[in-house]
Amino acid sequence: MSTMLYSPPVFFVFFLLVAILIYMVLMRFTEEGQPHATKHQPYTGGQDFPTPEVELSYQAFFRIGLLFGILHVSTLVLSLLPLNLNLLHTSLLYLLGILVSAIILVQPQHRDE
Repeated sequence: MSTMLYSPPVFFVFFLLVAILIYMVLMRFTEEGQPHATKHQPYTGGQDFPTPEVELSYQAFFRIGLLFGILHVSTLVLSLLPLNLNLLHTSLLYLLGILVSAIILVQPQHRDE
């Protein structure tokens, strides 16, 4: 019974409840923010940049983020593979899957309007 208390799922639930409790307590002391015209603009370090001619949609940001995640996780997985020839075919198949995923994600989206 005592070893179950040290298991990761129990710790996760415990700290999740602690975080929710802290959030709820601190929300009682916060003030409501005033609406501001530049509230939803990206942070630029105080510099005024001209507005871009093209704004990316949320779908484009999602695709870029997914591509970023796939490439970084796949780099981590491939770098941790042992260097023996038994895994060569598996590694090449994994790289082919990554290549197909990356090609799909960089294709421009066509909207049917």
